[in-house]
Amino acid sequence: MEKVNFTQMKDGTKEEYEFLNAHEIDHTKHTAKRLLSALVDLDKSLSGYQVTRLGHSVQSATRAWRDGADTDWVVAALLHDIGDIYAPYNHDEYAATILKPFIREQCTWVVQTHGDFQMLYYGHLIDGANQHKRDKYKGHAYFDDCAEFCERWDQASFDPGYDDLPLEFFTPMVEEVFAREPYSADVIQAGVRKPLVDAEVAAGR
Repeated sequence: MEKVNFTQMKDGTKEEYEFLNAHEIDHTKHTAKRLLSALVDLDKSLSGYQVTRLGHSVQSATRAWRDGADTDWVVAALLHDIGDIYAPYNHDEYAATILKPFIREQCTWVVQTHGDFQMLYYGHLIDGANQHKRDKYKGHAYFDDCAEFCERWDQASFDPGYDDLPLEFFTPMVEEVFAREPYSADVIQAGVRKPLVDAEVAAGR
């Protein structure tokens, strides 16, 4: 079978859906590769900064790596702005949706809300913006994690003089994350908080 015969989903046969399911399973195996290609496309997104969006993403991940962060944090830092091209009004939610099945809940929440937290740095400079938009999350278990994520890795990563690691350095980590069993309890680790910085690990990197 090369293609199914049905033109409405309700008319499909068991054989056809087994055929499609096999194709979908194979397709998911290449998710990491597609995301890495999409990261390269970030060079075509927002201009005006001293670094490209790809440069910002790689620099954020580099800072996370050098802080001794674990794989979930590093991949979250790398992909946190991947929605900039396709979802400019909710890029943070877009990125979080991609990451949600494959990384710790803590990291997904931080990616999902980082746009509101970033307003702290420039909201007072834009008419009608709310500099303290993040305050609505006060009391949340991951509030401090998002604040630290933005301070250490996100808002600081627009420096053209910083010694970024190449995108290829992070490829094995992205491949590892997207090869995980989606939504596994061992992956999601609901309620678990892990530090962004590990000085002992950082000293060995």
